[in-house]
Amino acid sequence: MTLRPATGADVPALAAIRADPEVRRWWRGGDDLADSVRADLADDDLHVYAIEHDGRVIGAIQWYAEADPDYRHASLDVFLDPAERGAGLGGDAIRTLARHLIDEYGHHRFTIDPAAANSAAIRAYAKVGFRPVGVLRRYERGADGRWHDGLLMDLLADDLTG
Repeated sequence: MTLRPATGADVPALAAIRADPEVRRWWRGGDDLADSVRADLADDDLHVYAIEHDGRVIGAIQWYAEADPDYRHASLDVFLDPAERGAGLGGDAIRTLARHLIDEYGHHRFTIDPAAANSAAIRAYAKVGFRPVGVLRRYERGADGRWHDGLLMDLLADDLTG
């Protein structure tokens, strides 16, 4: 598994992964997912990396930083091709990015905010060392138009496993 900055050439692969119903359930976007991926790549505050395995793009991991020095931390998001789940590649991607952010940027704390109903993601994040902070009630509007809870999780650099 390797991480590298995502480029415009990755848009078709990333949009295809996000179109998979198992991914789209948690990672929505507009009707044009390629446009959504391009928008992420164009966001100067967001750092998007392609996750590669065996020579192909299998997902993406991204981060952005809270710039206020009194609250400094990095927030992460990740998605993987469902066919690649269960091999520990998502955890490897999170560990790799977290170590990079610790070593190169001095980050000491990370947050991630999966849907409270996304038990597979929550288990995966816990394996890396993330801990639940609390439920974010009615945090995100779902594709069904209703509000759904999120789970705020955080990870201190000292708690990073593996």
